[in-house]
Amino acid sequence: MSIIGIGEVIKVIGNIADDLITTDKERLELSLKEKELALKDKELDIAVLSKVHETNIAEAGHRSIFVAGWRPAIGWICAISLAYSYIIHPLFLWINSIFKLTESPPPILSNEMLMTIIFGMLGLGAMRSFEKFKGVSR
Repeated sequence: MSIIGIGEVIKVIGNIADDLITTDKERLELSLKEKELALKDKELDIAVLSKVHETNIAEAGHRSIFVAGWRPAIGWICAISLAYSYIIHPLFLWINSIFKLTESPPPILSNEMLMTIIFGMLGLGAMRSFEKFKGVSR
């Protein structure tokens, strides 16, 4: 007999044994425990988000520009970098091809790092997939 099919046979036998041994009461108790764990997980998510919100409010209201201004600074850097990458640089290349202003073109920014920062700031990364996985997609 081939060893390749043994895993499937064991899985089928385990499922049959589980169906024979598990009672409806045990299934209901397991379902209740799963729902309690899901509720605790959501409560923890809400608590964490609440603390993050409190931190954001405290940072935004701080008197020091180094505390309150770091997010806007990164936002402006990202906006300027996007403008350079998608508007200024292509226009310069086009104008340079017509008028031959310089021999070497200006440097190109790494959009991979830029997009990572922007997605992180905007919260776009994997959070939407995480929401769908958790069953809270709307």
